[in-house]
Amino acid sequence: MIALADVLAAAERIAGHVLRTPTVPCHAISVATGAEVVLKLDHLQVTGAFKERGAANRLALLTPEERSRGVIAVSAGNHAQAVARHAQLRGIDATIVMPKFTPATKVTRTAAWGAKVVLHGDSLAEAAAHATELAGGSQGLVFVHPYNDPAVIAGQGTLALELLEDAPDLDAIIIPVGGGGLLAGCLTAAMALKPGIAIYGVEVEAYAPMAQRIAGRSVSVGGPTIAEGIAVRDIGEVPFDIVRRRVTDVLVVPERAIEESIALLVEGAKIVAEGAGAAGIAALLTYPGLFRGKKVGVAITGGNIDARILSNVLLRDLLRDGRLLRLHLQIPDRPGVLADIAGKIGDSGGNIIEVSHQRLFAASSVQAAELEVMVEARDPTHAAAIVTALETAYVVRRI
Repeated sequence: MIALADVLAAAERIAGHVLRTPTVPCHAISVATGAEVVLKLDHLQVTGAFKERGAANRLALLTPEERSRGVIAVSAGNHAQAVARHAQLRGIDATIVMPKFTPATKVTRTAAWGAKVVLHGDSLAEAAAHATELAGGSQGLVFVHPYNDPAVIAGQGTLALELLEDAPDLDAIIIPVGGGGLLAGCLTAAMALKPGIAIYGVEVEAYAPMAQRIAGRSVSVGGPTIAEGIAVRDIGEVPFDIVRRRVTDVLVVPERAIEESIALLVEGAKIVAEGAGAAGIAALLTYPGLFRGKKVGVAITGGNIDARILSNVLLRDLLRDGRLLRLHLQIPDRPGVLADIAGKIGDSGGNIIEVSHQRLFAASSVQAAELEVMVEARDPTHAAAIVTALETAYVVRRI
């Protein structure tokens, strides 16, 4: 078990090595959720995630003999970059084992910090087993665990120290949960500084081992998720022992809520967050009744998201909101029809993004053709008006 004194010591130890990130109010998310929301922007760390706090504290505590041996870590990306960066700053050799599914941007950035990257396994569990084998090899590398280490947990807890310094009147704090180190550290700090505060962890449906274990159920996880940073099977026993005693609740959110949260942060708060980093917002969207009318601090824990994935998330959100329309039309195959359709869309204020015109194979008659058109609208009401304008002359189906 760690105490507030350990977190305070970690804060002194890492000062100047880790950014003290800002805490800002967010009007857009407050309006969307009915809570007074402030965001702790730890995605602004140099490596793009809160993991620098724990890594910096752990490496600062290495003995000279351990430094000479080098360190090894396992991570889907953020802990990897944090260990790699702080090892480089301290002149320590670092080996990082990452699962094969790790996004390319995280692999590239980890290697850029001078670490040796080893891609192994289809899950964090498989990568961790391989890292343990390497740590026990002839080099005797020092294993830096991403969450099951008191020094790492104490370092992560400095996030809550800063958050409560900036917003001491919070009613609740929401923390994403992977292996549990950040939640355990923040619980240790926050409960000591403000004993009555509510602390919530949040996991994604496909990977909710903390919630399952607290409820006394067997752990069952797996499947694709955009929140790969918290997609773990095995939570740490050290953080679990802290969390189960002190946490208010661990909330489980659907995958769609993570995507919606990424889009809301981009459009409403002008913040780019990865799936795991946006999980706290997903909890606000999924459980508004828990937080309505309260002042809530939410940790935005990471911003390392592939540009392609971010683009897909934003486009999918536009489709769900009705601001991007995919329309299928059965049209007569004669001159002027495409111009007429484009005119109706333009006169309605819509913007054509993409057109696919098929006359040879898809149409039911040689006198007909099929048209698929993607149109940008201002909002769902505007989208409905565009469809109505087209339906005056054509059979229209929304895809």
